[in-house]
Amino acid sequence: MRGVRPVVVHIDVPQPREEVYDFLDVLAAHEEFTDHMLREWECSGPARGVGSAARVTAVAAGRRDRIRIEVVAAERPSRIVERNTGAGGRRVAHGTYVLRELPGGGTRVLFEYAWQSAPLSERLAAPVVRTLLRRANRRALRRLADVLPTAMGSPRARRPRSRRGA
Repeated sequence: MRGVRPVVVHIDVPQPREEVYDFLDVLAAHEEFTDHMLREWECSGPARGVGSAARVTAVAAGRRDRIRIEVVAAERPSRIVERNTGAGGRRVAHGTYVLRELPGGGTRVLFEYAWQSAPLSERLAAPVVRTLLRRANRRALRRLADVLPTAMGSPRARRPRSRRGA
């Protein structure tokens, strides 16, 4: 979207890149680390890879919006691209996970949310929208880091998390 910079966040995790990719490749698995902002998940299509999709309700700043998420590109083990459509089709964006091996082991998980189009109200409020989205996406990646050890079969217990936003 012209004039609105993408929101980019990242986190480093100790798991190997291939294992992180395998977890993120299952779109339904995203519910566990994004349910503070994306709720009411209804998945369709294949369980993993291009074509997997979900309809979710985004909850932010007291507003609710029904969004469709579909995986539109995947390059194992380094990249997954999701197309997000919301606001009655007026908002189209891509969420891209980029996974990079860290020199000492582990993986850097980078997530970029980039708008292609958005309603006028969101474009006018872009600084606020970007701030809210950055905060929510940082929290999602922190929660991903907590979920991965359990998802990967590690004996390390994840810390309890609240079911409420904040």
